Amino acid sequence: MYHHHRKHFWGLFSVPHAEWKSIRDEKLDITQFGILRMISLAAVPAVAFLIGINQIGWSLAGSEFNKVELAHAIPMAVAFYALIVVFTMLMTYFTFAMERAYGDEASFGRCLLFVTYTATPMFMAGLVGFIPIVWLCMTVLMVAVCYSVYLLYIGIPIYMNIDEGKGYVVSTGVISAGLCLLVVFNVLTVIMWVNMF
Repeated sequence: MYHHHRKHFWGLFSVPHAEWKSIRDEKLDITQFGILRMISLAAVPAVAFLIGINQIGWSLAGSEFNKVELAHAIPMAVAFYALIVVFTMLMTYFTFAMERAYGDEASFGRCLLFVTYTATPMFMAGLVGFIPIVWLCMTVLMVAVCYSVYLLYIGIPIYMNIDEGKGYVVSTGVISAGLCLLVVFNVLTVIMWVNMF
């Protein structure tokens, strides 16, 4: 399982078309694997953020750093982690609804795996939390979002076995929902940040 996990991880960055076919054809306990993969990847930005704001401190522009005490940093990281998990599950539910409408073999487990693989660039972009400079975090996140959108756009027709026309409709719907959720996620993150201080 972990060998496949590593292979797919690098494959999505090097040969995404072929990797989506490989992920589609794999026979795993996908719900269990999807949940395990999602909760472990969601921890990447939360842990990086926790260490970053506590050890280095956060900064708007990179000139002045403000360290956050562990007593405040831990609840913030836990809340951040919970937000990531909840929004990943919401995205999965929306993708599942779209696949049920347009695809042949809809299952929540398959959609969870699909969303988690699609969001991998965003999860890994969370490593920038080790250096929590606001402009840098936003720049890295936007690059990751662009690549996730690309992965989703090419992945939906392949992974869901639907033709290009329907694939375009599903991709557009899922991307629109994802971008709306991302805006809400960012707003909630800011609200959480303000309330903690």
